[in-house]
Amino acid sequence: MTTIIQAHERQVQIPAGPVRLPGELTLPDQAIGLVAFAHGSGSSRFSPRNRSVAHTIRQAGLGTLLFDLLTEDESQDRANVFDMDLLAERLLAATRWAVQDPDTRALRLGYFGASTGAGAALIAAARAPDRIGAVVSRGGRPDLAGEWLPKVKAPTLLIVGGHDIPVVGLNQAALERLGGPKRLTIVPGATHLFEEPGTLEEVSRLASDWFSHYLRAPETGAD
Repeated sequence: MTTIIQAHERQVQIPAGPVRLPGELTLPDQAIGLVAFAHGSGSSRFSPRNRSVAHTIRQAGLGTLLFDLLTEDESQDRANVFDMDLLAERLLAATRWAVQDPDTRALRLGYFGASTGAGAALIAAARAPDRIGAVVSRGGRPDLAGEWLPKVKAPTLLIVGGHDIPVVGLNQAALERLGGPKRLTIVPGATHLFEEPGTLEEVSRLASDWFSHYLRAPETGAD
């Protein structure tokens, strides 16, 4: 019998320079960590795939933060959608907010990046090595992190669909350059959006296990 973990949700506004980014923070009781989501191009905090993954992650006792990386006006400019430095800075703004908010400041933080959001997540993780405990990429473009890849210290899991051939190659090349603990998992039969039956559930399970392992606070005991 599956235990359903209750979670508490609140709407938040994340300050990021001259703008404020709307988001949704959801925390299970006694959360063991927090995962911030970086959506892909053309998506938002309402991404149904990310929300599905977030639900599974919360059932493992982890909090989730889904927020918009761009304002509505900014998202109309396609240059912003692929501006990795800008998107990474927005993730770092969310990180600064999380380490100050009374509900989340005690939690270890991870990033879940989808598509282009994965590139931004890896850049942000490289720029905040002491704050980010784990990264997971779903159908991501880690290659977009470029020169930052070797500087990533957070344990990183790259998840790619077996039929997403060009992206598989990009992830294999990025894996070679990544610093820190790393793993590439290819989900058989899945295409880029993991629309095939059972494939998104597999992504959710893999991500949940990765974050649960790396974000859980180490147990302390007597010498």
